[in-house]
Amino acid sequence: DPVSLLAEPGARAEDLDRIRIEWGLDQPWPVQYLAFAKNIFTGELGKSFNYQMPVSTLYFQRLPNSLELAFAATLISFIIGIPAGLISAVKVNTAWDNAGKVIALFGLAVPGFWLGLVLILIFSVWLGWLPTSGQGGWRNLIMPAVALGWYFAASLLRLTRSSMLEVMRSEYIKLARLKGLPGYVVIAMHAFKNALIPVLTLAGVNLVVMINAAVIIEVIFAWPGIGRLLYEGIFQRDFPLVQGVVMEAGIMIVLINLTIDILYAYIDPRIRLTR
Repeated sequence: DPVSLLAEPGARAEDLDRIRIEWGLDQPWPVQYLAFAKNIFTGELGKSFNYQMPVSTLYFQRLPNSLELAFAATLISFIIGIPAGLISAVKVNTAWDNAGKVIALFGLAVPGFWLGLVLILIFSVWLGWLPTSGQGGWRNLIMPAVALGWYFAASLLRLTRSSMLEVMRSEYIKLARLKGLPGYVVIAMHAFKNALIPVLTLAGVNLVVMINAAVIIEVIFAWPGIGRLLYEGIFQRDFPLVQGVVMEAGIMIVLINLTIDILYAYIDPRIRLTR
């Protein structure tokens, strides 16, 4: 019963009834659901049991921290994944390609939370180079961003490689080579641009996942983001907080996917909005 979380120990029955009426918990479940659905359109996602604050306020207080971590992890995944995938595709069936496959396999096989613990052990406990937790500057951001972005770097590597290989087998790429265009022009100006479509899709999905699903990473590094807020809500049985965070995450997924669809037309001229 959520009322037990809101009432003081030893509260009387009339106090419990008053809390139920105040929070609308005396209404039938269908009525409570309809009220929740109605409030979604006004941005009112309820009030947190634990923080005694609107869920939307809590969410947007933590959102900048999660965005900071997600963008840093995305940058790391881009720096590692896309160039490595590009090199693997251009140097297919060589030592460079095999090295890229090993990096991708390692990135997909190693859990982010385990990598985070290893990073803490090496760079904080043994070497003392980086702080273990908290948010206080760029040095606090390095280890959680690497732990969060490594898996997505591996997935970007694999997708970039496969997409580039598919594009480089296309007829227009063969024609560009027959015209005598330099190899770097064919790759940079023709092949890579068209290979970016699936990569952009995955990058957008990865960004949403990083923002909303970095629960364990944020807990390990005590990063005050949305993931840690969700973790606190679950363990404190703060039902409005959990509902609100999940709802905001769903809205963010829809908006980012819509943005990606719009960007398609600017990357690939074959994709245009039709009347």
